[in-house]
Amino acid sequence: MVRRRVRDATHDADAATSVQTLAVLLQAGAMPTVAWRHLAETGDRHAIAIVSRIDAGESIAAAIEAEGGVWVDLAAAWEIATTVGAPLAEVLRTLAETLRDAASAADDVRIALAEPAGTARLLLWMPLAGLLLGFALGFDTIGVIIRNPIGAACVLAGGGLVLLARVWTASLLRRARPSPGTPGMRAELVAVALAGGASIDRALGLLDAVGSIAHEGEDRVPDVLELSRAAGVPAVELLRASAAQERHTSRVEGRLRASRLSTRLLLPLGVCTLPAFLLLGVAPMLLSVLTSTPLPI
Repeated sequence: MVRRRVRDATHDADAATSVQTLAVLLQAGAMPTVAWRHLAETGDRHAIAIVSRIDAGESIAAAIEAEGGVWVDLAAAWEIATTVGAPLAEVLRTLAETLRDAASAADDVRIALAEPAGTARLLLWMPLAGLLLGFALGFDTIGVIIRNPIGAACVLAGGGLVLLARVWTASLLRRARPSPGTPGMRAELVAVALAGGASIDRALGLLDAVGSIAHEGEDRVPDVLELSRAAGVPAVELLRASAAQERHTSRVEGRLRASRLSTRLLLPLGVCTLPAFLLLGVAPMLLSVLTSTPLPI
């Protein structure tokens, strides 16, 4: 799970680089399909897959969306920009900065989570290490577990506590991780449509047409648009400022979750891991000593 998330973070950064390269190619005068072919020739595996779909007859937006992840955001921005006639190179340049900023924020959260997560996983092995330690010290722990009902009950109870600790710890880690998607992307896409000359109603309609953007949280776009109407100021800059604030908020909340995680991980440690260590490590050794000591006559 950790390796997969590290790979996802790397792919997000790679996507930002690819989008930046596309923006440069388009600004230099390359046609969209030609720009994708040039990018594929550099060995970019996503571009290679996208070009193969384009050659199979799919539209560029559909071919991009099929890559999943942050490429869904790129597909939505591409479709909206081409629909309203917004400058595609400028849109992609802005999107590259957005993706890079979002990936940096997610990396900060992952780094903050790495230490408590690693400590928790290490402590989960402590009960099993206690069991092996008794065997290494010469205690007949295996015999006690097999022949003594109390020893077998201790092992079963300790194993159950270890399993519960693993499930509990995994749940805490899962809730502390960043939400999927790019924070502020809905605001960015509406800004793209408005910058291309679309009305607010049409911009919102285009956003609904390209599908929902995968990010959990409050949609602040309606409030920003209402502020724009009330204040009589352009909505584009307000939307982009709101998107930047969403990414900043996501970064701060992620760090706070990581900080709280260090304390919350003490609960499965105290309730499950330490009792499991006593049941798996200490109890079999004590039973081994008691059963091997002859009773006085």
